[in-house]
Amino acid sequence: MASIFSPFRRGYRHLQYLAHEQPVIFYSCVIGLAGPVLALTVPAVRRNWLGYTPAEPIPTSYPLPKRPRKPVQGYEDE
Repeated sequence: MASIFSPFRRGYRHLQYLAHEQPVIFYSCVIGLAGPVLALTVPAVRRNWLGYTPAEPIPTSYPLPKRPRKPVQGYEDE
């Protein structure tokens, strides 16, 4: 049973070593592991607990009026 957890124990001891001897590498590992976790959890937290609603989509076309179009007269259109 101890052999199942030994890779995790060695990994934890290696992280302890990095935290003391090479903190730059340790914190880069911490930030690198926190990124995907935050990418999965932050949108759900914003939506469920903070009441975030996305903005309405920007219109992609000009709305046409709901009436018949008048023919253009003048300005040399004859």
